Amino acid sequence: MLRLSLLSLLAALPAMADEVNVYSHRQPELIQPLLDKFTAETGITVNVAFVDKGMAERLKAEGARSPADLVLTVDIGRMMELVNADVLQPVDDPALDKNIPAEYRDPGKLWFGLTTRSRVVYASKERVQPGEVTTYEALVDPKWKGRLCMRSGLADYNVALTAAYLVHHGAAETKTWLEGLKANLARKPQGNDRDQAKAIWAGECDIALGNTYYMGQMLADPEQKDWANAVNVVFPVFEGGGAHMNISGVAMTKSAPNKAAALKLMEWLASDEAQKIYAETNHEFPVEPGVERSALVQSWGTFTPDSLPLADIAKARGDAVKLIEAVDFDN
Repeated sequence: MLRLSLLSLLAALPAMADEVNVYSHRQPELIQPLLDKFTAETGITVNVAFVDKGMAERLKAEGARSPADLVLTVDIGRMMELVNADVLQPVDDPALDKNIPAEYRDPGKLWFGLTTRSRVVYASKERVQPGEVTTYEALVDPKWKGRLCMRSGLADYNVALTAAYLVHHGAAETKTWLEGLKANLARKPQGNDRDQAKAIWAGECDIALGNTYYMGQMLADPEQKDWANAVNVVFPVFEGGGAHMNISGVAMTKSAPNKAAALKLMEWLASDEAQKIYAETNHEFPVEPGVERSALVQSWGTFTPDSLPLADIAKARGDAVKLIEAVDFDN
C-alpha cells in the first residue's frame, strides 16, 4: 500500500528495515501503481513525499538526519542538481548495470534512468503534411514563421534540448538556432506541453515542441482528448544524429537510513515487471532493452534515439541557459 506523506510527517518517521522513504519530483499518482505492486510483492512500505522544488536544498539542510532513502526525478537537469549538491551516494549493483543501458546511467553510478521520453513535435493533422517536419535544425525554416508554439525556453525539457543542440553544434550555431526559433513563434512562450497541443487545436499555431508521454495523458482526459487528437506525434532528429531523449531517474541519498530496502526498490524499478507497468500506465519508453512499449506509444511510429550520453547533455545545461537568456527567448 502506498502512503502519501507530507514532508513534515515523513521527516518524523523512524528508520525501519521494512520501508523506504522517497522524495519525488514525479506526481504521486504517476508512480502509485508501481509502488503498490512493489509493496504487494515484498512487504516493504514506500512512503512518498512530493517535492516539486528545492529538493537539493532540502537534502543539504537535512544532512545525515534526512529520512530520504531515494529520490525520483523527471529530468536529467534536476538529477544533476542533486549530483552537484553532493547529496547522493554511488550504487554499484550488477542488476542495475545489466538492465539499464550505459547511456542512461551515470558513469560514477550516482544515478540511473528508469524511463525515457523524447522531445518531439506536435504537428497539426489539418495544416501540416506528413514529412514536413524532419529535423530540429529545420524548425528555424522561414516556412514555420508564425506557426510555432513553445513553453518557456528555460523550462527543464527545453533547456535539455538546447543543451543537446549545443553538444552537437557548438555555441555559435546554437545561438543562431534559438534566434530562429524565436523568430518563428506564433505567440510568446507560455504554458506547459499540454497547452501547446491545445493551441494547435485552437488554431493559434501549427507545430509545437512537447514530450511524448503527455499525449497519452491527454488522450486519457476527456477535457483534453480533442487537443491530442488534433495533432500527430513527429520524431525530429538532429542532423547526423537521432531524436533527443531525456529520462526519469532514481538515485540513493547519502543519508539513506533504509539502504537495503531502498536497493531492492531500485532493482525492482529496473526489472521487466516494473518497466512494463511504466510503459502501460505512463506512456513512457522503458529503458530496459526488450521490454515492449505500450500499444499507444507504438502507434506513434518508430524512431532512432540520439546517441549522445545524457551525462554530456547535463554538463552543457549551464551554457545552454546562458544562450537562452542571451537571446531573451521568452520576451
